Amino acid sequence: MTHALPKIAWIGLGIMGSPMSENLLKAGYDVTGHTLEQDKLDRLTAAGGTAASSVAEAVADADVIITMVPASPQVEAVAYGPGGILDNARAGALLIDMSSITPQTSVDLAAAARDKGIRVLDAPVSGGEPGAIEAVLSIMVGGDQADFDEARPLFEALGRTVVRCGPHGSGQTVKAANQLIVAVNIQACAEAVVFLEKSGVDLAAALDVLAGGLAGSTVLTRKKDNFLRRDFRPGFRIDLHHKDMGIVTDAARTVGAALPVGAVVAQLVASLRAQGDGGLDHSALLRTVERLSGAGA
Repeated sequence: MTHALPKIAWIGLGIMGSPMSENLLKAGYDVTGHTLEQDKLDRLTAAGGTAASSVAEAVADADVIITMVPASPQVEAVAYGPGGILDNARAGALLIDMSSITPQTSVDLAAAARDKGIRVLDAPVSGGEPGAIEAVLSIMVGGDQADFDEARPLFEALGRTVVRCGPHGSGQTVKAANQLIVAVNIQACAEAVVFLEKSGVDLAAALDVLAGGLAGSTVLTRKKDNFLRRDFRPGFRIDLHHKDMGIVTDAARTVGAALPVGAVVAQLVASLRAQGDGGLDHSALLRTVERLSGAGA
């Protein structure tokens, strides 16, 4: 009996890619994956997927190819060239890039893929590692409506909020705005935490009541324990948020939008990275505020 669901190739099995691919397996999809770390391939096969030794091997028979890699250079590395997706996927396949990259990279990829008869959606996500594990991601999509409609069941196995935002690159533009809001929000929370602690207030109680009012946010709810415990194990690394702040500040400059607060927070993220904290969770912006305030490490 042939499988009614499309065959999936998944490229990039990191903090986000591994749980997301596993959610597709749970939903009944046939997933063949490729990534650089053998332990991640082992995790995929343990969950019922198939490991491929190369991008070319992974995509050869796929109806849908999903990429989830760190940044534009990695997307270009897996997409282009003789061993890449565009030269090895079959005509008519749908390539869904769920990485967070520059809008222009997405536009260029869609144009290059069109020449090979491959359709493309840019579909970056928000929600971090917990959202990936729980399949409650927000997915912002750029591309053609018909391709979006075809991919919707797959997106609904990965996330809760799935929205087409416009043509190619639109998903990445909305993701850039998302990362701007998240970074500024984390910074505001971090400043509040240091202010509250220096004032001698019970931090756990304060964050509980703040979360219930107008100051409440998904960021505060998700990151409250990180702040309370100074637990900065990465759900979303500072290195990646630094990359994203570069994307949003550059894109905003291109379209003539001023980001005065965003620019300051971009510098604070860059500073944290320069101090060797790039591998920590973005809630570690708290460390910068502590250093500026003469408190903590």
